Amino acid sequence: PKTMTTRFFPVYPWDKSSLKSMPVDLEQFKKLDDYALKVNVKNSVEELVKALLKQARTDLEKVRAIWMWICHHIEYDVVGYHNKSQLSSKPRDVLQMGKSICEGYAELFEHMCSLAGIQCKKLSGHAKGHGYKTGQTFTGDSDHAWNAVYLEGRWHLLDSTWGSGSVDDSFTKFTYRYNEFYFLTHPALFINNHFPDNSNWQLLKPTLTLKEFENNMLHNSNFYMLGLLATHPETPIIQTVNGKASVSVECRSSTLFMFKLKGAEEQGLMTLEKHGMKLDIYPQKTGSHKLEIFAKPSRAEASDDIYKCVVEYVVECESVDKAMRFPKDLHQPVGPSWFSERQGFLRPSHREPVLHTNDGRCSFTFTLSKDISVLTSLHTDGSSLAEDMGRRHVLQIQRRNQVELKVHLPHAGSFVLKIYSKKKSDPGNYDYIFNYLIKCLNTEVKWPAFPKSYSKWLQDYEILEPLSGLLPANRNVQFRLKMHGIAKVLVQAENTYPLTQNKGVWEGTCSTSGCREVFVMVHENANHSFYSHVLRYEVETQ
Repeated sequence: PKTMTTRFFPVYPWDKSSLKSMPVDLEQFKKLDDYALKVNVKNSVEELVKALLKQARTDLEKVRAIWMWICHHIEYDVVGYHNKSQLSSKPRDVLQMGKSICEGYAELFEHMCSLAGIQCKKLSGHAKGHGYKTGQTFTGDSDHAWNAVYLEGRWHLLDSTWGSGSVDDSFTKFTYRYNEFYFLTHPALFINNHFPDNSNWQLLKPTLTLKEFENNMLHNSNFYMLGLLATHPETPIIQTVNGKASVSVECRSSTLFMFKLKGAEEQGLMTLEKHGMKLDIYPQKTGSHKLEIFAKPSRAEASDDIYKCVVEYVVECESVDKAMRFPKDLHQPVGPSWFSERQGFLRPSHREPVLHTNDGRCSFTFTLSKDISVLTSLHTDGSSLAEDMGRRHVLQIQRRNQVELKVHLPHAGSFVLKIYSKKKSDPGNYDYIFNYLIKCLNTEVKWPAFPKSYSKWLQDYEILEPLSGLLPANRNVQFRLKMHGIAKVLVQAENTYPLTQNKGVWEGTCSTSGCREVFVMVHENANHSFYSHVLRYEVETQ
């Protein structure tokens, strides 16, 4: 092979978004990749390279064919890793065995390149790979090996061990899972988890120190493959301040996120933004907690439809903010977002995820961009709201394409308002869309539920009064109801009271004496002899 040139070029002039250190068109590699995968030569490295090069013209194509073959034919030797003395990293042995550890991958790669007439170097150093603990220091000998190849006048980095797949947590099983990211990775991204013994091989100006490498945030390949741009804070270990820690992620296009604190999606409040997400964490125990953040594209292909871990933090909590215990029904993300907009909920009256009410009442409005039916429910910890009652503490009013949700809380505390919808034309179930957190500290609050409504009560009907589903005993109560397409309305208590229509509003009074419940009934057609129930009120017991 030609003599090694170790001339380093100043800053590599690449756009980080391409992820690679030279322009690479993966579509154009398709035929070559397919060919390389099918090559099945195991008797000698020379024969294997000869076969691979049949379809490769340029140096880049030669490197690609070698890379593709190794990533799909050599598996990581989990047994050998635990017993290195028995292990050979000689290219011939690696080929014969079909497995190796990083050392063997890198030596095979180097040897195959030299046979193909391409300059290639085996590099060693520290890697934030398997078993890496957030924030750890690196001491002693290097623990990983990878390669640099010389193409089109400069050096480029690749790691065929990490390109081939991954090892499970217990380090007992290897799974082939090809990873494009580690082929000619941009040096500014490669340094994220590879620290070479010789800092020149970072291919960066200025180079990083080991200390900087240790303290830097680990963004794994998923982070870049999903088009994420940055995380804040940029340090992997975060201290809580007054029991709270905040994290945010920036991205280019709408991306869905989730998180786990100590393995569970709780003790946090996450909001989705157009270009990323914000997360406030309130650990309910002191100590060190692992925080993982996951992401997936919003319009995922079926194959991409799983959340992948993109970044990990350690949250060190010195004091707990007990007031920030969230109800277990709270669903992440909280509050409205581009996602709820996409589902048809535009112009929310409340953009924030948390709403504080002093008198226990609040109201949310949206403009609906689609022809959808809306369903809501209110939840809190404990048994004070059974499912049916959770529905009845929210009153929904639809005026053309506007929907208003009036909430009357049964008592002080933290509540979750869940919002569901479905296409009006769909017979099926409602889909969950988003939720709000409602907080009320006023212990005097004690609102009764709204009246129970039946199927004949239409979405665009409106109760003007009485809003409370619990009527006072022995009183004359004023009724005002907005309903259309109705011939006659009766209120049935101990006696029956007709309402009269005035500009689309049915009005009248009814006495609650001598009865436990009051029904509103309608005649849909003057010729019908039967009434349909539309509302039911209860009457206070004396």
